[in-house]
Amino acid sequence: MSHVATIIASPARADLTEDAVAAIAAALRGAGADAGAPDWLAPGIACDLPLETGAAPVAALRAAASDAAAADGFDAVVQPAATRLKRLLIADMDATIVTGETLDELADHAGLKDHVAAITQRAMRGELDFRAALRERVGLLKGLPVAALEDTLARIALTPGAATLVATMRAHGAYAVLVSGGFEFFVSRIAARCGFDAHLANRLEIADGVLTGGVAEPILDKDAKLAALRRTAAGQGIALDATMAVGDGANDLPMIRAAGLGVAFHAKPLVCAEAPAVVTHGDLTALLYMQGYRRADLSPV
Repeated sequence: MSHVATIIASPARADLTEDAVAAIAAALRGAGADAGAPDWLAPGIACDLPLETGAAPVAALRAAASDAAAADGFDAVVQPAATRLKRLLIADMDATIVTGETLDELADHAGLKDHVAAITQRAMRGELDFRAALRERVGLLKGLPVAALEDTLARIALTPGAATLVATMRAHGAYAVLVSGGFEFFVSRIAARCGFDAHLANRLEIADGVLTGGVAEPILDKDAKLAALRRTAAGQGIALDATMAVGDGANDLPMIRAAGLGVAFHAKPLVCAEAPAVVTHGDLTALLYMQGYRRADLSPV
């Protein structure tokens, strides 16, 4: 097989059926691929379809599989079979590894959550310059006591599958890095909680026990995330086609485009439109199934 299509359901529903897989296989054949017999990675959750693509454009196959899968509430990823297993994971944090936006939650302590969240959403949709939007949001929090950081950390929940994703990839020899435009206080602790090998983040300026309203330069933005992907891959001796990047916002797009497999995870429309892999229904274990891991391979956490 030249390519593989992986069909993935939400583990909370585990409702992927043989009929649903057959319908997606039919859609792939209609788009010009030869789809082989299904290989179940996890009953009710994930199934591979081996593909011979021939002259069929991969973009057309991805669209056919995704459209057919989405009709029943599933995700579908089409990729080259030979390079599906990845050795480097670069992950965004906010709304990816954790369920919310930490800066928005921090702003709640100042009574500004809705205002800050509106700016965050515009920045993540690519409507605002990330660095300017970050400075604006942090500036609104001037004078907030550092105790608010601990209170905010206690509110943060990991996205389902986050710890399993990192643990499983690392157990199979991969290197994992958490790269966030968020802040070191949160990113370092979430990285440790999930077991990432390394992390990169921005730093809040603090003086006399309160936030000054400033962010230490240089600001980690979309270009820094891309640079982190390339630098880490080179440093670990890993080819780019053996890398995976996952995120949800516009500042994740450069690393998503450059990685061997870029994944838009419950992402903004701009990101979903450009990412080669899109997860809208599943949790973060979807990133394991699309690499060919079976349920028995997943590391307990």
